[in-house]
Amino acid sequence: MRTIPILVDECRSIVAAHARPDYSTPIAGLTVSSIETVAPEHSLTEPLLVVMFQGGKRILLDDQVYEYRAGDCLVVTANLPVTGHFLDTGPKSPSLAMALVLRPAAITPLLLEIPAGRWSRTPAGQPAIATSEADADLLDAVARMLRLLDRPEDAPVLAPLIEREILWRLLTGPHGAMIRQIGLADSNLTQVSQAIQWIRDNYAEPIRISDLARLAGMSASAFHRHFRAITTLSPLQYQKRIRLQEARSLLVARAGDVVGVAHLVGYDSPSQFNREYRRLFGAPPGQDAARLRAE
Repeated sequence: MRTIPILVDECRSIVAAHARPDYSTPIAGLTVSSIETVAPEHSLTEPLLVVMFQGGKRILLDDQVYEYRAGDCLVVTANLPVTGHFLDTGPKSPSLAMALVLRPAAITPLLLEIPAGRWSRTPAGQPAIATSEADADLLDAVARMLRLLDRPEDAPVLAPLIEREILWRLLTGPHGAMIRQIGLADSNLTQVSQAIQWIRDNYAEPIRISDLARLAGMSASAFHRHFRAITTLSPLQYQKRIRLQEARSLLVARAGDVVGVAHLVGYDSPSQFNREYRRLFGAPPGQDAARLRAE
């Protein structure tokens, strides 16, 4: 459809004009990015819609790979520790994208409006992440949201209305069943997300599966099964990833204090910390932190 390339081109131009180093925009929940680096980035996602307009990105979640390029979208419905590799990206051709936070408070009211026959089906056990082409209706709504960056006086009134339309397109599209889980108080995603949040807030503390399962309102076996289905990781693997990503951030600011940082993030054994850090980031903690500080 000819409309799609035109919309992608328009969105590309708007993002290129408004992208800032911190990705922020005046519109709540909306970020735009212009990325030139090709170095892998390790991050903890939040529930997001991402639409790519130039370049591409490959996301690794444990051993699963998700790739999206210009005109494609990424949907994430939980906090996930991922590794991202930008594709076809450089100083003369940065990757350009927008992201919109998927808020339960905005999704829940729409659930009552959708006829049962319009729900898409999500296979059992699918992780809380997916990619696909963005259709013309979704891109049209995204383009109108981005146009508000040039008309900030309209944004307070129109941005919530366009956000609602974007969410409607998502809920009635191929990822609707995934996104529906964000707005349901008793969904497996919502229940497991309570445990995910606890791990994020208390990553340095020992965890007990029975305690996390109780927090999620599930049996231990059901919790473990649903946690792995959503994140592709066990709770202990998830905690380890959070600890190591937090350690990496701390090491950039605390040069040379590898043992102290290891202890802060919950490691009793410096050798175990060094081994697991190197396995994830490809270099020992001190060497990796020195490289990051030099960039």
